[in-house]
Amino acid sequence: MLESLSAGLADISLVQLAIIATMALFASVVGGVSGYGTGALMPLVLVPILGPEPVVPIVAISALFNNSGRALAYRTAVDWRRVLIILPLALPTTALGAFIYTRLSGRGVALLIGTVLMSSVPARRILKRRGFSLSDRGLGATAVGWGLLSGGTSGAGIMLLSMLMAAGLQGVAVIATDAVISLGIGVAKVATFGLAGVLGPREVAVAVLMGTMAIPGAFIARTLVQRLPLSVHTAILDGVVIVGGAVMIAAAFR
Repeated sequence: MLESLSAGLADISLVQLAIIATMALFASVVGGVSGYGTGALMPLVLVPILGPEPVVPIVAISALFNNSGRALAYRTAVDWRRVLIILPLALPTTALGAFIYTRLSGRGVALLIGTVLMSSVPARRILKRRGFSLSDRGLGATAVGWGLLSGGTSGAGIMLLSMLMAAGLQGVAVIATDAVISLGIGVAKVATFGLAGVLGPREVAVAVLMGTMAIPGAFIARTLVQRLPLSVHTAILDGVVIVGGAVMIAAAFR
């Protein structure tokens, strides 16, 4: 096993490996605080080093480590009812999205999703003041579409964060529930990629390196979150959703 992993990293320099490991640790801390980070940050270093093709499978494998560490760190805050609503409905479409293996490249799709994300923050706050939140039925319906996007991209996790907050979760419960759902989704993606034959020794080796760095990052993030007031943490989560939507909109015009 170790020889296979070592062989997979043979064509990557030590400097490049150090960059990947450092970014993986940083992304894990960011994700542990905000609920999102790896899918957005890791392509920034993976694409220049490895090219765009293996990014989605690599992030999918590393996410198993990342979300396992996060789920363990926040295990007492998981909302299992929301997990059982989302996972069964999202898993089939996730497998379909991974099989299609496409990326969000259409300008119209990126504009639509980005706009929805950015508007979801003020809309959620207004509706919350009026006593409204995303119902279980609505959460299940959105889970079907989210699973399709999540299966074929590396950055759709931001949508799950927005869905959970719209369903009434806040603070650590958002991070914990997101981690468990994402872990189940990750298993489906990796299994599909494995059956499709797109996981080679290099992809697995890089993913294991990233995943190893992600586990301590989750516990560093937990320490930070425990010191944050709920209002500040909620503001951070809202900020991540808005920035994620803005990035999608900006990408649509590039």
